[in-house]
Amino acid sequence: MTTSRAVFRGAALTLSAGLLALSGTAYADAPGDNTTTPPPQSKPSGETDGKGKVSAGVSQIRISQVKGGGSGKQGNLAPIDAGWEPPACWYEPVFTPEELEEFVDRTGGHGDVGIHQSWYGKGLWTDHYRDGEVQDNMDDDRTEAEGYKNYNIGKDGNFWRSVAPDDSHPDSWDCGRIMFWAPGNQVPQIPNAPTPQMLAEYAYEHVKVPDTEVEVRPQARSTVNLPTWVWLDKGKFEDVVVRAELPRTNLYAETTAHPVSLTLEPGTDDAETFPAGGTCRIDDDGSIGSPYKKGSADQDPPCGITYLRASDEPYQLSASITWEISWEGTGGTGGDLPDGTFETTQDMTVQEIQSINR
Repeated sequence: MTTSRAVFRGAALTLSAGLLALSGTAYADAPGDNTTTPPPQSKPSGETDGKGKVSAGVSQIRISQVKGGGSGKQGNLAPIDAGWEPPACWYEPVFTPEELEEFVDRTGGHGDVGIHQSWYGKGLWTDHYRDGEVQDNMDDDRTEAEGYKNYNIGKDGNFWRSVAPDDSHPDSWDCGRIMFWAPGNQVPQIPNAPTPQMLAEYAYEHVKVPDTEVEVRPQARSTVNLPTWVWLDKGKFEDVVVRAELPRTNLYAETTAHPVSLTLEPGTDDAETFPAGGTCRIDDDGSIGSPYKKGSADQDPPCGITYLRASDEPYQLSASITWEISWEGTGGTGGDLPDGTFETTQDMTVQEIQSINR
């Protein structure tokens, strides 16, 4: 008889009666438990097999940046609301009945049936998905999952599985169901099922915006008590749109990042910013401030800094762009997400003007 193993990644947990009936060993972990009892075989790599994902740590959501971003250096947005996070876990369709059967036969039954549960051995898969045996879900109440006959071959639909980009996140335990069936063209009405807003939040993590290195005059060197002009050419910043689609559903969302302002931090308290507060508006054409023109040295720039003390070491001028985030998706849904920022720093050397009065 082939030995099968149900692996619950982490510290050992008392086996339930349902698992004791299986031929094999079970391991489990608990939220917040950093100890690990390794499974007898290595965990699947998470690579695709063309029929679905092997690992519950890899999502099938398709991401495409459909507008903006530029071709130079780019980076990810940081939400201004430090308490906001994208979804920690959700469910996705991964196998048709035929694909699941082929997967089990080809791999010998090695893969994830949930975020915190892996089955190693063909017997576990065939018992539940082919022969109809009841198994335990990893829900808080340890609910039982009804089995299936012959992988539901002949029925229109998909087997859905939980996904968590980071399975150490405590909220990943909210998606505790093992892989389950749902009819075709239907999103299951369960907690943590995917929605357009969830896809929009997932896309937020994949928005790439251009860096914020700004043009200054004089370049990389300023003079005490003389304004340093800061600007960016038009078109440098434009809307960035990222689309997220979940295959085998009609769900999609497009998340749009719209640049609204540049905030300057001089890198020292001995400085004044223009305008006061250091926040410069981004114009409709994507430009910021105005370029320095000869004869403007004694004027206040629309966007800039006056340093009041020379620097022994270069000051670290910080420039961050604020982006307003909105989304729209399936069925006319849409809304707003927390603003995001992307920041870069650059050296600013500040010198004294030396003069002799006679």
